[in-house]
Amino acid sequence: MFTGIVEEGGEIRSRTETDGGVRLEIACSFAAELDHGQSVSVNGACLTVEESSRESFSVFLAEETVSRTYLGELREGGAVNLERAMPADGRFDGHLVQGHIDGVGEVRGIEEVGEDWRFTFSLPDELANYVVEKGSITVDGISLTVAAVDSTGFSVAIIPTTYEETTLSEKEVGDPVHLEADVIAKYVERVSAPYSDRTP
Repeated sequence: MFTGIVEEGGEIRSRTETDGGVRLEIACSFAAELDHGQSVSVNGACLTVEESSRESFSVFLAEETVSRTYLGELREGGAVNLERAMPADGRFDGHLVQGHIDGVGEVRGIEEVGEDWRFTFSLPDELANYVVEKGSITVDGISLTVAAVDSTGFSVAIIPTTYEETTLSEKEVGDPVHLEADVIAKYVERVSAPYSDRTP
C-alpha cells in the first residue's frame, strides 16, 4: 500500500528486453535500504525489487505490466517517481494508493497560474465513474485532488513543490501518464451494484 506522496525521483540506469518482458535498473538514494521482494511504486506502478546495490535496484516488467503501462517505453536517463511501501505505523499524507494502474491517460494541457500550475489530462471512459470534483486520483504515482472534471478529462492544480520534485516538471502535452482511481470509489460501486438495477 502507498499514499501517493513521492519520496524521491529516480533515474533509469539501464533497460534490458527479455523474452518475457523488460528489466529496469533504477538509481536512487535509498537503494541500499531495499531488500529482495520489497515493493516500490515506480510512476505509480507497484513493482517488486529483484536485486539492489548501494546505488540502484532492479525490477522486472512482465508482459502484463508492459501492456497496461508505459513503463516499457522508458529509456536510459529517464526520470521516474518513486515511493516505498507505507509502513503499518506510517502517516497517511496522501490517500490509499494500491499501485495498480487502472489506465493510461494523456497530458492535454499545461498552464502556469501565478506560482502554481494547472494540468489537464484525458480520462479513459472506463474510469469516468470514479473521478469526481474534489476527489482523489493518482497520476504517475502522485496523489492529487481533482479540481474539475468533464466528459473528456479532468484537471488538477499543482503547487510548486509537487511540480519541482516530481516528473510533472518534465511532462509535455501529449505525454502519457498512469492513472489509478480512488479504490474507495471502486468498492462503493461494487457494493451498490446489486441495488442500482432494482426498479422502484
